[in-house]
Amino acid sequence: MISLAIFVLAYILFVFFSTKRTLIAVCGSAALLLLSAISPKQAFFAINWNVMGIFIGMLIVADIFMESRMPAYIAEVVVDKAKNTGWAILFICALTGFISAFVENVATVLIVAPIALSLAKKLKISPVNMMIAIAVSSNLQGAATLIGDPPSMLLGGFAKMNFGDFFFYKSRPSIFFAVQIGAAASFAVLYLIFRKHKAKAQIIAVEKIKSWTPTVILLALIAVLAVSSFFDPGFSYSAGIICMVFGVISILWEKLINKGSILEGIKSLDWDSTFFLMGVFILVGGITVNGWIGTISNSLSGLIGQHIFWGYTLMVFIAVFVSAFVDNVPFLAAMLPVVISMSDKLGVNPSLLLFGLLIGASLGGNITPIGASANIVACSLLRKQGHHVKFGEFMKIGIPFTLAAVTTAYLFVWFVWSK
Repeated sequence: MISLAIFVLAYILFVFFSTKRTLIAVCGSAALLLLSAISPKQAFFAINWNVMGIFIGMLIVADIFMESRMPAYIAEVVVDKAKNTGWAILFICALTGFISAFVENVATVLIVAPIALSLAKKLKISPVNMMIAIAVSSNLQGAATLIGDPPSMLLGGFAKMNFGDFFFYKSRPSIFFAVQIGAAASFAVLYLIFRKHKAKAQIIAVEKIKSWTPTVILLALIAVLAVSSFFDPGFSYSAGIICMVFGVISILWEKLINKGSILEGIKSLDWDSTFFLMGVFILVGGITVNGWIGTISNSLSGLIGQHIFWGYTLMVFIAVFVSAFVDNVPFLAAMLPVVISMSDKLGVNPSLLLFGLLIGASLGGNITPIGASANIVACSLLRKQGHHVKFGEFMKIGIPFTLAAVTTAYLFVWFVWSK
């Protein structure tokens, strides 16, 4: 009862005090330990250290990739080649999605945002819709690969999926292709929104690539992760170690070549999200070791009964709704063990419910400006430019974008994985 009470209280506080989420997660974890609801050993093993290694390593690599200015340079080239402003915006969104499949969503928004703001200023148009489109495109493609965003890392950790499994899993098309089908549908929505911008997009080229090395490091990391998938099919340790090794290489390159400060580089990392993720692992571990995951899965399995499609649909769209207002990392971390247990009790392929859950939780955050960290960052950047984004303004793009992407992706998953 102590573990459940602390878990529920922490998640309620996540909703109302989202800016204090790390403090809440750490204090909740400490309370579990102090009240002996979970032992130090259980808490240590509740943390998925492989996921943590991937997360921290990718943060470091993404940081030097962003500083190299390669993504911003590519964005300028894309804009210059577009036949008009509308297509320039669509190409920027597509580029955002591509980068986001391999770089954390917030970092992706920070990479692309300066180009979008510069384009809007030059053409004397509002950057609001463009920045919203960039944020939601980032969130969409972040679910496509193992290293795209923390929810994908969490899924990989719980389901023992490696980098290659996100493309083809057990000889079937996996989550990557579901996301691409959703992206095609949502791209049509963005086209309808931006098709009215007919003027030719012109932007003064100002970006210079500082170094090709970070790009080589990122591409090498992706290649090594793909190869390692064949040697670590259980997703037990190699991906985390590889990402950390590449993170160390990135730090050393920054120190030796750019004469940067190693200490400052380490201090600038997103430690807030790192400790938050660790705290959430322990909170979920508390209700897992005390039997609550089994109890919850029994209740949901009984509610669904034999109506698997409607149960699957209900689960996906509940995930969409909850993630529109609650950070998807703690929600997904709590639901993954429940879904795995449910699939056993219902006798269905666990990939069906797992992939559906990831789609709903990852894309649901696109509905509101507070549903995902990338949205919050995009709105913050707009606020610095004097544009205050209202809930309704964001949702005019977020709702149709999300419904188009989720509906097509979740139907793809059903047809591929329901048997």
